[in-house]
Amino acid sequence: MLLPFLLTLTSCSALVPAPAQSSAGDESPDATALAPLRGTPVPAGSALSPSLAVKIDNHEAARPQVGLERTDIVFEELVEGGLTRYVAVWQSGIPELVGPVRSIRPMDPDIIAPFGGIVAYSGGQQQFVDLMEATDVVTVSQESDETGVFYREDSRDAPHNVILKAKELVDRNDTVAVPAQQFSYTPTVAGSSAATDGEAVSAVDSRFSDQRWPGWTWDQASLTYLRSQEGTPDLDGSGAQLRATNVLILRVDIDETSTNVPKTTMVGSGEAWVSAGGKSLHATWSKTGRDAPIRLVDDNGQAVRLAAGNTWIELVPGDRGSVELRQ
Repeated sequence: MLLPFLLTLTSCSALVPAPAQSSAGDESPDATALAPLRGTPVPAGSALSPSLAVKIDNHEAARPQVGLERTDIVFEELVEGGLTRYVAVWQSGIPELVGPVRSIRPMDPDIIAPFGGIVAYSGGQQQFVDLMEATDVVTVSQESDETGVFYREDSRDAPHNVILKAKELVDRNDTVAVPAQQFSYTPTVAGSSAATDGEAVSAVDSRFSDQRWPGWTWDQASLTYLRSQEGTPDLDGSGAQLRATNVLILRVDIDETSTNVPKTTMVGSGEAWVSAGGKSLHATWSKTGRDAPIRLVDDNGQAVRLAAGNTWIELVPGDRGSVELRQ
């Protein structure tokens, strides 16, 4: 049955104790911790950076973006004219530069607040800026910044050319707290909930509008999903295809009654599809408040575990978008 939202199937940084000393008398390896936004092991005491969330442009003139290949978590959201933008989040490794940077939108405080940390954007309507500044996140806007962490890149056309000196910004705010872990993780792709309980799929396609339809294709060799946009491989600045260990599709409501721009409704719940390891699992997402993280449970009510690695989250409109899982 074809519906406005189509689903088809076609054919926290807790320490991990070091192991005990071996019988041969070898010294125990150094203790490790989990990178809070990836679930990957890192040396204890090394994952102390605050998170950095940045509004990243996804206009054709903004591609390839700078630094997206190093993100921990990316949210894709609907904006005006059927286009999309990203809320990209870094913590495990902060690039020197990221961009192009664009303006804040009304749903961004609900997306970013659970991470704490720092948010950077080029500007925005004052009502949206006020919402962002009402959170506990350190906010940095190009419109009001006097420190020089933003600049315009001559090789790109405005307004798709604002670049952020990301590492410099984070280094200036190194006393900001480390983010809380947002999702449950397993150490391996094979141990994730999708890989153990899901159905095998070769590709995950979604549609935000007639202008934006991102897709993800499973790549067994790298154990990741390769990203495309509008049927074309989505490349980073080096020419490599963007990829993700986990792909989340969240069905969301779009509120256009209170503002003159689409607002993704993030506080609430809805359908979700979680993909990892070449399989996809049907689930439910929920978020109880602005500062609360997204929770994922499967159809049996069990918490969904992601694979350790990076995650892309597609916030697909439920009233006009669609999802197709291809075997």
